[in-house]
Amino acid sequence: NTFVIPYHTPPIKMKLAISALLVGSAAAFSAPTMIFSGGKAKAKAAPKKVSTSSPAADAWANTVPSQALPFAEAPGTLDGSMLGDAGFDPLGFSTIDVGPWFLGEDFDGPRGLQWYREAELIHGRIAQLAWLGFIAPGLFGTLPGNEWTGVDAYSYTNPLEALGKVPGAALLQIFLFMSFLEFRRINIIKEEGANYMPGDLRIGQGEGRWNPFGLNYTPEEYEEKRFQELNHCRTAMVAIFALWAQCLASGESVVDQIGASFVAPEYYAKAGYFLPEGI
Repeated sequence: NTFVIPYHTPPIKMKLAISALLVGSAAAFSAPTMIFSGGKAKAKAAPKKVSTSSPAADAWANTVPSQALPFAEAPGTLDGSMLGDAGFDPLGFSTIDVGPWFLGEDFDGPRGLQWYREAELIHGRIAQLAWLGFIAPGLFGTLPGNEWTGVDAYSYTNPLEALGKVPGAALLQIFLFMSFLEFRRINIIKEEGANYMPGDLRIGQGEGRWNPFGLNYTPEEYEEKRFQELNHCRTAMVAIFALWAQCLASGESVVDQIGASFVAPEYYAKAGYFLPEGI
C-alpha cells in the first residue's frame, strides 16, 4: 500500500502523518531479546504458553523471571529445572538446539541445555587446573632442569613467560594427555547416547567407576557435591581470565605481586612514617 501525502498538507498534519508511519513501522518489527522491567513487580496471573513454529521463538515468547538478573526475564528454556540454573542467558544461547555435531546429525545424544552443561563442566575443570598451575610455581617452587632441557627451562614463575621457555617435548606430553582424555570422553558419549550425564568421565562413586577415594554419598549429598563443582567451575573460569589479564599487564606472576604487597615500599623505608600518628 502507498501512503500519499498531498503537497498542500499543513505542517501539523504532515508531522502527524510521519509519526504514524514511524510508529507503524516500529510495531511491525520485533526481535528476540531479553525483557527488562523497572519498578516493583505487580502480581499477575501466569501467562499462557505461546507456541510458534520455531523453538527459539517459543523460548522467548514464554519468558520466565531471571534469578541472576532480577530486572530482566530469561528465555523459557531456563525454567529452573536444571541444577544451577539461575536464569542467566542474556544472549539466548539456551534457545539454540546444539549437540555433538562431530558424531553426526542423526546421533541420539545430549542436546540443547545438556550439551551446554557438558561444555560448562569441561571448561570449568580445565580452568580449575589452570588456576592451580598459575599459582603453584610461585608458591611451591618449580621443577629442576638439566642439560638437555636447559637448566632454567622450568624456573619461570610467570606462566605466560614459561610457555615459551619449556621444551617442546613437555608441551607435547600435555597435548597427548589432553587428547587421550578427549577421545575417552567422546567414546563415553557414544556409548551412553541419550542417557549420557553431562561431565561424566566414569570417575567417582557408582558401579563400574574408578573410585580411588571410596566416595559414597547419599543422593542428597551427591546433588550438593554436583552443585558445588558447578560453582567452582564458574568461579575458576572467571578467576583464570583475571590471572591471565593481570600477568599480561604486569609481566610478573600473581604470587610475586601478592608478596610485594606485604613489603614496605622503598620510599617508606627511606623517609620513615611521615603521616601523623593515629592515621
